[in-house]
Amino acid sequence: MSNNAGNTLLAVLSGAVIGVGVGILFAPDKGTKTREKIKDGFDDAKSDLKHKFKDASEELKSKFSNAKNDLEETYENMISNMSHKTEDVISLLEIKLAELKEQNAKLQKDKASTQKTNS
Repeated sequence: MSNNAGNTLLAVLSGAVIGVGVGILFAPDKGTKTREKIKDGFDDAKSDLKHKFKDASEELKSKFSNAKNDLEETYENMISNMSHKTEDVISLLEIKLAELKEQNAKLQKDKASTQKTNS
């Protein structure tokens, strides 16, 4: 629930409680009956507020759970991509190593043939 929606809900509930209270206070009933109505009104508002809080709490839990799942999926995708990139780098390094070995073998062969002709 966004902050704006929470403020609106609080304003509506506050207005309802104040309206019920004012209406009961101006009603032509006995004091005991008026106090009972006020108590019932507060109990109803309290119950409604608990219900709204529970719904908002469940909604937040659901959103956090979804966000956690999205984060885990993104992390797994990132690890998978890094693994593929690592394999690409290793393959490239193996190719370069093979080329260097060929060059080294050629240099060793040239060096051996140069020493043979000098002898």
